[in-house]
Amino acid sequence: MTGDNRTPVTVIGLGSMGRALAEAFIDAGHPTTVWNRTPGRAAPLVARGAVRAETVVAAAEAAPLIVTCLTTFEDTRSVLEPAAAQLSGRAVVTLNSGSPAGARAMAAWVTGCAARFLAGAVKNVPAAVGAPDTLLYYGGDRTVFDDYEATLKALGGDTVHLGDEADLAALYEMAVGATLLPALAGFFQGAAAVQARGLRASSMVRFAGKWLDMIKTLLPVYAKEIDSGDYTDAASSVNLFLAGEAHDADLAGEANVDTSWQAPLYDLLRRAAQEGHGEHSISALTEVLRKPESHRA
Repeated sequence: MTGDNRTPVTVIGLGSMGRALAEAFIDAGHPTTVWNRTPGRAAPLVARGAVRAETVVAAAEAAPLIVTCLTTFEDTRSVLEPAAAQLSGRAVVTLNSGSPAGARAMAAWVTGCAARFLAGAVKNVPAAVGAPDTLLYYGGDRTVFDDYEATLKALGGDTVHLGDEADLAALYEMAVGATLLPALAGFFQGAAAVQARGLRASSMVRFAGKWLDMIKTLLPVYAKEIDSGDYTDAASSVNLFLAGEAHDADLAGEANVDTSWQAPLYDLLRRAAQEGHGEHSISALTEVLRKPESHRA
């Protein structure tokens, strides 16, 4: 391995994801400095070859590339503020949750410290960090991405720069992440119904996986309908989904499961039907979800 791809890196924040990031950098041969508010979390990484910085100031001084993995942008700024002077001339890459507005505010603060900024997101679990197909995407200063792309690919082989706007990763993180909780709640409801029959939740995993695979194949179709605004070729209509409400009510009574979390979803379907989308593709819900310009914050 040449010196060009052994860039020194500092990782700040050593929760489960932060530890995985640091381990990936260490495994790829990058000199890695780590810092965490709870110092003991650094011990396993030090055993693997990392250097534990005594202070966040020392951590910032240790490398030209600083990767943070804290809970929110506000947490990240709070942790980095004592090292604001040391950020000058360095690249700061954040891998945390937060809104687009939070990312823009963080970018303004980092650039105000004379540093370059890139905000990213890891689209997988900690155990997948470092794998060739693990996706990470970034928004912000393109020069940071260009300078450190090879280093960042230690975290995942599917590494994408979305654009120069610092809030793009946060935007896509929330847009893509919106599918997670409804999908999981649906699986958990199904698990409760299966268990009510004396069956194991694990018995439905294979079938749920196939179902999710099928949904994946529909996304390009729905995206095309949404981008074109043409919902008339309806393989699955709003009315078809709305008809499922009675079946869910039957299941709630028979299996003694709480399906009340679905009520807002059926309200959304009814609104779509009332607005003339009943026989349109289910993707027409996008039109109901899109608020008029005058109502936007």
